[in-house]
Amino acid sequence: MYHPFSVAETIKTAWNILKKNFVPLVVYSAISLFVNEFLEFLKTFIFFSDDMLTQFVFLVLQMIVQCFIGLSFYKLILTLMDREYYEFEFKDILPSFKMTLNFVIIGFLTGILVAVLVFFYVLGKRTIGFDSLIEAIELLLVLYISLRSIFCICFIVDDDSSPLESLRQSFEITKDNFFKTLGIFAFIIFIMAIVLIPVIAFISLLGFDENKEGLVFRLAFYFWFVIVFPFTQVIIMVTYRKLVYSHRDIDDDLSETN
Repeated sequence: MYHPFSVAETIKTAWNILKKNFVPLVVYSAISLFVNEFLEFLKTFIFFSDDMLTQFVFLVLQMIVQCFIGLSFYKLILTLMDREYYEFEFKDILPSFKMTLNFVIIGFLTGILVAVLVFFYVLGKRTIGFDSLIEAIELLLVLYISLRSIFCICFIVDDDSSPLESLRQSFEITKDNFFKTLGIFAFIIFIMAIVLIPVIAFISLLGFDENKEGLVFRLAFYFWFVIVFPFTQVIIMVTYRKLVYSHRDIDDDLSETN
C-alpha cells in the first residue's frame, strides 16, 4: 500500500486539521449544543405530555434534527479537509433529506440491536446465570459491532450510501484494521478524560456542590463539550478517510494536510 493505516499518522493529521480550522469547528459545536439544548427545553416546558403518541412524534422529530446537525458537522469537517481544492458555501455543508433519513434509520437499527441484546441478557440471566460472564460477552460484542460499524455515518455523508450499504462499507474498511481502530478510540477516550479532569478539579477547588450549583456544572460541561467534541469528530473523519485510502490501496490525499 502507498499509505498503510497508521494510528500515529492519523492523530497527527487530525491535530493539524483541527489547528487550521479550530474557530469554525468550535463555533459549529457551540451552535449544535445550543440547538440540542433548545430541543430539550421545548420537550420539557412546551411539548411535555403524558400522551404516548405525542412523545413518540416529538422523539422522532428530535432525532431527525439531531441527525441533521450531526451530518452537517461531518460534512463541515470533510469540506474543511478538502477546501484547498475548491471554494464552498454554507449550503455545501448541509446534508440532504435522504442522508438525514438514512441516519435516522441507522439510529432505529441501533435501538433494535440494543433491545435484542437486552432481551438475550435477561433471558440468559434467568436461564443460565453467570451474570458477570454474560455482561462481559455482551460488552465485548457491543464494542466489536460499534467499532466495525461506526464509519457507516461517514459513508452516508461522503458517498450518500444507503443504511445497509454504509454498514457493509464500514465493516469492509475496518476488516484488517480492527485493533488499530480500537487504538484510535482508546486515544479518543483518553483525550476526553484528560480534558475533563482539570475541569472537575477546578470546580472542586472552588468548593462548588453539585446539588446546589447545578448551573456551574452545566456550564463546565458546555465548555468541555465545545473543546473536546470538534477534536474527537475530526479524528473520526480522518480515520475514516485514511481507512478508505488504505482499503482501496490508493495514494493518501490527506498527506498534504500534515
